Amino acid sequence: MVTMERDTEAVHEAYAFVCLHCGHGWEEEYEIRHTTDLAGHRRSDYFTRGVRVPSPLVRADCPSCNRGPIRILRPGRVNSVNTTYLTYLPFYH
Repeated sequence: MVTMERDTEAVHEAYAFVCLHCGHGWEEEYEIRHTTDLAGHRRSDYFTRGVRVPSPLVRADCPSCNRGPIRILRPGRVNSVNTTYLTYLPFYH
């Protein structure tokens, strides 16, 4: 099947996630390709590490427990929380 595309624009976005079931936190960067076909229909395809994946805004599963619900945060939030938390644990001093 050949898809005729008129215009494609790629942007990069990062998101931080935390699982409200198990507490696991992680961050992911996406390449989002916004495409307009010849009929004028727009679609967005999400890629991470070169592989097409579902939009994290529609469906996200925790890689630790495969459940959810998942809270989406701005990037950098998970790493800053992990660093702050680790400085207060006695076995890291």
